[in-house]
Amino acid sequence: MNAFVVVARAGGFREGARLSGGSASALSEAVRRVEAQMGVRLMHRTTRSVALTEAGQGLLDRLAPALGEVESAVDAVNRYRDRPAGTLKLNVPLSAARLVLPAIVSPFLAAYPDVRLDVTVDESFVDVLAAGADAGIRYDERLEQDMIAVPIGPRVQRMVAAASPAYLAAHGQPAHPRDLIGHACLRGRFPSGNKPPWEFERDGETVVVDPGGPLVVGLGGAADLAVDAAIGGTGIVYLFEDWLAPHLRSGALVPVLEDWWPAFPGPYLYYPGRRLVPGPLKAFVAFVREHATS
Repeated sequence: MNAFVVVARAGGFREGARLSGGSASALSEAVRRVEAQMGVRLMHRTTRSVALTEAGQGLLDRLAPALGEVESAVDAVNRYRDRPAGTLKLNVPLSAARLVLPAIVSPFLAAYPDVRLDVTVDESFVDVLAAGADAGIRYDERLEQDMIAVPIGPRVQRMVAAASPAYLAAHGQPAHPRDLIGHACLRGRFPSGNKPPWEFERDGETVVVDPGGPLVVGLGGAADLAVDAAIGGTGIVYLFEDWLAPHLRSGALVPVLEDWWPAFPGPYLYYPGRRLVPGPLKAFVAFVREHATS
């Protein structure tokens, strides 16, 4: 039954296996056994995805809350333990995995040795429950409804533009964000295919530009490729300040349009407020609140 719910929420056996840490063949066999025992088809299968039959949708609607109650019952027993125990699954963007969690993970695991963290890096807009996670980290504009949000990490961050000294010596330093239209800019792309524009602010004025350039990378895992290209003199990169800070300190990159760098609120840890909070998550939330960064 758990296998059926995992596959139904993920929309496929491969994605279900990725989210659950199992194998697609094992999930497929488990669902086949459920269908055989119940004598009814629950899913229409294709090579790319699965779709629930009417019977399958009805089962999911009744089964998911029931399994949630089972999890809550188990967690209620765990509360009698001296220390929280179990697995805490987090779904986070790469920026959080790189810039926020490193300062938290080691001291948290040292404080709660019976808790195991399972972190999935995902740049897409996901429902944390559908993705099989207990909680997620996202920025405020991505928070889902009916979620409890807890500030995590630095509360103010900045996006910065930078380039190598060699690039600026050859092409000049932009004086205004609109000057970027004439420069080689190294762009990022969301999994949806959208390329976010570059936004700048100064003295209450906001300027949004959509420059072109020789390189586009997937936001998240491929961002370091854009950084390396900028260091190599290919163009101007636009990324989190903390991400580029080591290269700015070393001089490998030089600030571009520093007076225009926009600040924005830091990320939030969010989780569903409509069910009993598992022990490991409750401990993590308390730890984050206690060690909140100003």
